[in-house]
Parts: sequence; structure tokens; C-alpha cells
Amino acid sequence: MTQVEEICKKAKAAATGLATLGTAVKDKALLAMADVFEANKDAIFEANKKDLAAAQASGISGAMLKRLELTDKKIAQMADGVRQIAALRDPVGETIDGYLRPNGMEVRRVRVPIGVIGIIYESRPNVTADAAALCMKSGNAVVLRGGSEAINSNLAIAKLINEAITPVGVPEGAVQIIETTDRAAARELMTMKPYVDCLIPRGGKGLIKTVVENSTIPVIEHGDGNCHVYVDGAADLKMAEEIALNAKVQNPSVCNAAETLLVSEQIASEFLPIICKRLADAGVEIRADEKARAIVSGLKEATDEDWATEYLDLIYALKVVSGVDEAIKHITRYGSRHTEAIVTEDYSAARKFTSEIDAAAVFVNVSTRFTDGYEFGKGAEMGISTQKLHARGPMGIEEMTTYKYIVTGNGQLRG
Repeated sequence: MTQVEEICKKAKAAATGLATLGTAVKDKALLAMADVFEANKDAIFEANKKDLAAAQASGISGAMLKRLELTDKKIAQMADGVRQIAALRDPVGETIDGYLRPNGMEVRRVRVPIGVIGIIYESRPNVTADAAALCMKSGNAVVLRGGSEAINSNLAIAKLINEAITPVGVPEGAVQIIETTDRAAARELMTMKPYVDCLIPRGGKGLIKTVVENSTIPVIEHGDGNCHVYVDGAADLKMAEEIALNAKVQNPSVCNAAETLLVSEQIASEFLPIICKRLADAGVEIRADEKARAIVSGLKEATDEDWATEYLDLIYALKVVSGVDEAIKHITRYGSRHTEAIVTEDYSAARKFTSEIDAAAVFVNVSTRFTDGYEFGKGAEMGISTQKLHARGPMGIEEMTTYKYIVTGNGQLRG
């Protein structure tokens, strides 16, 4: 038996006990996790320094380096996220709906854990903590396979998690990490269907494509984020200025950062000089269409490829559109169904945008940066699902469950 198969087999055994583990025990384990992160942050930083040094030596991009780096703030957010998850209502055992059949049978649909969840992810070490916490609360065992660039950080965090949860009564094997960075191990995990019930990839297009194409296990797809901000002709321009800036600049390396700014021609001549200056002052490169370049000189020309690109960097595509209809048409063609935002004071324009845009999250007068499990009150997230089956948007504890039917009767027989 290989190491990966042995890990998955242990996780399967642990999942049985986790499915019926009481809420009090799960919450106690989560709070212990949060405490151990804060108490041992120096050990986490020490491991993270090794990863950062190796990443810099390999010439990793600035965006990826930022995802990899752990700071006091990130450790505090990790701990706070786990505590938020502990404070949430336990979904396991909850009756979703129920009804009585004419023959007297009582039919109930009840939430249950998925079972064993495999996570294949890149760069962000905090995913190790988020995934373990979400799986713990939802009663699932988890097998983690992080990227080679974060191996030391991931191993340090996983070690602390197990030191925290095992003494309070969590079954051994509930949280496991594949220690090798060999890609063959990831490929093997994708074939562990007898033990793993669901696979979730978190990372770039290449990773997600590989998992979707090679996994024999059902996959919940975390798509890329080609997100848009549309500034309507009826927008509060000061609000639009702040949202357009925040959506790109606050953290450009994440999937909910905006990549394209669409501006109504009604306010373009007034708005573009202001927003372009602020973006330039923030170090943003703007790639614009002909109409925008006619209003603001010195902008780089946008190509068709720019409209379809998730930059994950300080680059913004800019297009002037005739109004909400053209904005919707552009987003429908180029968007990735992740997050789309409109800035407007016109109720009918907002309603049209939210009704016709096909995305996991559609915002009115809000920065795209809020598509996040933590910001949605879920404590953390397993990822942002851009598919339509089972889970969509930030995946919290409810999205980590499935359901079964429980039918109760008094001797009913089918004729």
C-alpha cells in the first residue's frame, strides 16, 4: 500500500467517527486550533521563511510570493476565521425539509457530511487551516496536498492542528497532509475513489484543468476570476472611484480582484480622467479601448486577449460602453462567472444587471473584493465555486455537506 493510499484509508476510517461527533467536541477542537496558531506563530513564521527563501530563489512572481507569505495579520485572521467557524450553527443533522405522505410515511431530508474531502492547492498556507476547520465543523475528514512552494509552512500548520484536536476527542486521521511534493502523489490522490468522496482544487488554471481532466473522484471546481466593475451612467462618481480602485488595488493577486473596468459613455469624460490618475498613482497599468484613449491620453491599447485575462496583478483593462446592456453583453462574453459588480443609483439598472448577469456573486455598489467566505460570515471558505452543481460562490460549512432521506413509518408496504 502506498503512502497516499494509506492516508486516504485512515481518513475514511476517521470519517465514520467524525460524522457523529458532537458539536461541543468539534467546537472545542476548533477553538484549540485557533489558540495553537497564535501560541506557536513563531514556529509557523520560521517554516514560512524557508518557503519564502526557496520561492525567491526560484524566481516566483510577486503575486505568488504575496500569497505565500504569512504575517502577524494573516495568522490573526486564520485564528479568527477558525473561531468564527466554531461559533456557527452545526449543519450536520439539520432537517432541511420534511413532509408526510398520504400513506402515513414521514419523509425528512437531513444534512450529513460528504465524508472524505481531498484538497489540492497552491501557494496559500492559510488554506491548510481553513480547509481543516471547515471540514471539522461539517464532520468531514480531509486529506491535504499543498504545493511544493509552501511545503514547510503547510507541514508546520498541519502538525499544530493535530496536536490541538486529537486530545479533545477528534478521531485520529481526521486531518492529514501528504508530505511529499512529488506530483505523482497528487495524481494518485485523484484516483482514490474508494476512500475519497470529493476533490477540491484551489489554484491556477493549470492545476484546476489537471484535476478536472484526471480525477476519477467528483470535483468541485474553483474557477478563475475575470471579474468586472461596471460604472453606470447613474453612478455616484465618488463611490464609483473608490470601488473601482479598491477592487483592483487592495489585493490584486486574488481571484475576486477586478480585472476589467467598464464605464458608461454618459459619464466617461468626467470620470475617466479622475479614476485613471488615481489608478496610475497606485501603480496600475491601464489597457484601454479606443474610446477611453480618446478621453485620456497615454493609455496602452487593449487587445481582445486583455478582455479575457485574469491578470492577478496591477493591470486593469478599461472599456467605455453605451450603457448597462452593452456592459452585460461584454461580461457575458468574457466573464468567468465569478464576481461582477455594478455601481449605480438607478434601481432599474441594478435590477437588470443582477437579473441578467450569470455569476456566483453579483454586487450592487460593493467592491468585488467581498466575495469571500470570511466576509460573507462563513468564517472561512474552501474556495469560490464557479460551477452550478451542489455549491456555488464561497464554500462554507453548509456547502461541505450533502443530505440523505430518512423515512419513518409504521409498517407501510408497497402494493
